[in-house]
Amino acid sequence: MNRTLLSLLGAAMLSGAASAAEKAPPTRFPDAAELQRLTARFAPVELRVDLTALPDTERRALARIVQASKLMDALFLRQRWAGNETLLLDLLHDTTPLGRARLQAFLLDKGPWNSLDEARPFLPGVPAKPEAANFYPAGATKAEVEAWVKSLPEAQQKEATGFYTTIRRGPDGRFITVPYSVEYQGELAQAAALLREAAALTQQPTLKAFLTSRADAFLSNDYYASEVAWMELDASVEPTIGPYEVYEDEWFNYKAAFEAFVGLRDDAETQKLAKFSGQLQGLEDHLPINPKMRNAKLGALAPIRVINSLFSSGDGNRGVQTAAFNLPNDERVSEKMGSKRVMLKNVQEAKFERVLLPIAKVALTPQDQKDVSFDAFFTHILMHELMHGLGPSNITVGGKATTVRKELQSASSAIEEAKADISGLWALQRLVDTGVIDKSLERTMYTTFLASAFRSIRFGIDEAHGKGIALQLNHFLDTGAVKVNADGTFSVVPAKMKPSVVSLTKQLMEIQGRGDRKAAEALLAKQGVVRPPVQRVLERLQGVPVDIEPRYVTAEELVRDVKK
Repeated sequence: MNRTLLSLLGAAMLSGAASAAEKAPPTRFPDAAELQRLTARFAPVELRVDLTALPDTERRALARIVQASKLMDALFLRQRWAGNETLLLDLLHDTTPLGRARLQAFLLDKGPWNSLDEARPFLPGVPAKPEAANFYPAGATKAEVEAWVKSLPEAQQKEATGFYTTIRRGPDGRFITVPYSVEYQGELAQAAALLREAAALTQQPTLKAFLTSRADAFLSNDYYASEVAWMELDASVEPTIGPYEVYEDEWFNYKAAFEAFVGLRDDAETQKLAKFSGQLQGLEDHLPINPKMRNAKLGALAPIRVINSLFSSGDGNRGVQTAAFNLPNDERVSEKMGSKRVMLKNVQEAKFERVLLPIAKVALTPQDQKDVSFDAFFTHILMHELMHGLGPSNITVGGKATTVRKELQSASSAIEEAKADISGLWALQRLVDTGVIDKSLERTMYTTFLASAFRSIRFGIDEAHGKGIALQLNHFLDTGAVKVNADGTFSVVPAKMKPSVVSLTKQLMEIQGRGDRKAAEALLAKQGVVRPPVQRVLERLQGVPVDIEPRYVTAEELVRDVKK
């Protein structure tokens, strides 16, 4: 991508997922007014962060980190679809009302597909959203790539299925692997230079170590040392930048997409949650699964960081916004060191106020609405992220060491999201029962989760989180843990909720522990659907925002001031 496009994209972003071959294009496309109604489902929210306590050198370092993070937008666009860059240039030059509306929708979803409407194209002349994204050769089939990978020696298989390579065709037409450091060398060189400038400015040793090692990784394609440095990061500024999540690779869930999250640590809230890190091994030891599937010794580190989000980009800022995350995904790091959970508090507060409370007024009875609380919402999101690091991950199938992600392939993400949700409820209940958490949370956590289920299912069941929540909601209905009232509202049945949570936690984790892709796919096909009673509630939520659209005003001001 040329520098002109990068600067245009950066300015635009700061100002404001069935087989692809089987998806027929729409017979008509939305006009300007309809596009504005579609984008209005995301409520604009200004995210401001107090930077007054930061010394000047740290502010200038932070500005460089934001500038490097902006480059992740350009990389993610290219990873999603090879035609994204050309299309963006066309939209930037279309000054008609329709063109402006199309540009806004494109920037919101990072592509020409509406993420809340099963990835339907909203522009003429574009294909259905490619399941292979732009990680695999044009014209290749999933079966061809899978057969090629299986034909390779073990070391080359690891490279081909690794997070940080694309698959392309060589001059002879045969498949080859291309490191990200080569595929995206232009932007990664720019990002590395900015991170090194930031490292030179900061006076915080662990931040300097992470920025330096991540800059090295962008050029060497070896991310291990920088992932370790990120785990050890202990600074007022908390950046996460690079290739991480694999949702975009709908063929295999192999390839990592570029993203960035930049925030300031909330020391008081971080300290409050520190006690949960020490509970993880105890939770692992009591998981309601075959004991052979438990991890006898988790990674030593399990840091929890609460931050206020200053800026996000790439896969971290498109469509529905991330409220928290659990990284790294590299199983080598997580096995040795555990994983870090990062909570975006100001994002969660905005989601709770602008989305969850209005949903509760429609989906729940008046009595149940009183039990919807931010504390329960926030604490379950934390537990969701903690549970990503528990249960089966590195497994053995047919006598061969492998991972859940590689065995479940495209079913992996939805099963993992559902597992983290449901086992998060199980873990909260256990912590209440053992006195780690105040018993008052027991009254609010299930009802708050039920309200939040309607929030997540609105993301679309073609998306991992939405499909995972549909699976759980249908399980609750089938087991009687949730009931539909005569007026169409939903209620928790407390006496049936606990055994329902235990049974689904066991089912999902044991599918993962076996690496049973067929069972995973069958479960998602049966339960990952929207049933009529749920659909009727969703129809009554038409006037409620689906999510928020953050406006990073502090980041914009910071970069502008530093450039003066």
